Amino acid sequence: MSLTDPFAATATLAKAAEALTQPALQIAAWLAPLLAIVWIGGSSLGRTLVLRRADPQLHARPATLMALQVPRMLGLAAIFAVWFLCLRSSARLTVSGPISSGEEPNLVLFCAIAIVATLGLFTLWAVVSWIFFVTPLLAMRLNLGVWASIAAAFRLGPLRGKLMEINLVMGIVKIALIVLAMVFSACPLPFESVATPEFMQWWYAGVAVLYLIASDFFHIARLVGYLELWKSQETTEICSLDKTNLRIEMK
Repeated sequence: MSLTDPFAATATLAKAAEALTQPALQIAAWLAPLLAIVWIGGSSLGRTLVLRRADPQLHARPATLMALQVPRMLGLAAIFAVWFLCLRSSARLTVSGPISSGEEPNLVLFCAIAIVATLGLFTLWAVVSWIFFVTPLLAMRLNLGVWASIAAAFRLGPLRGKLMEINLVMGIVKIALIVLAMVFSACPLPFESVATPEFMQWWYAGVAVLYLIASDFFHIARLVGYLELWKSQETTEICSLDKTNLRIEMK
């Protein structure tokens, strides 16, 4: 029905979503904060251990890392909210508006706006979110608190451009992971007539777990890349300072 009559399929999905929205919101009211607290605590402790294995000179500041996770989550939630508003406005402009006027909806324009808005906001997040990833590293590297880490992130000078480049590359990797997850999720569809619902549930759960593992791995790789870049920058500055001192002594 989704191929022959997409509007009927959309109406069916809208009715199903309307029936599920209220119970989902009731569960999310207590489950979402609980999952956020568990994720903030677990990820902060885990990344502290992993980063200290990468560089034993880093200071363990799990409480600071937990506090720094909050602005990152708020920023990500704001990006998702803007993305949802963009999709809603494009649907009103290209689908519901023309239908209410007795005209044909422009699905091509809707898809174009959705793609541009998604890629644009994803790129925007990749450009500006480097600060949320570098502040925990600054806290551990310099033994700083929350506000001191945020202030230090804006004083990195020319290093910020390189951090943005790394973040953009990791954003491309994240897009590749999402595409791979979609491909693997669609792999059993040709066999859905013989596959059991239990198999499909386990398959989708396995794909989700693999995606989360890969995403977290590349997140750690990003932080280690920041750390190595910082070390190379410090080594370059020390070598430059030594050469300057040597010239002064020779004079």
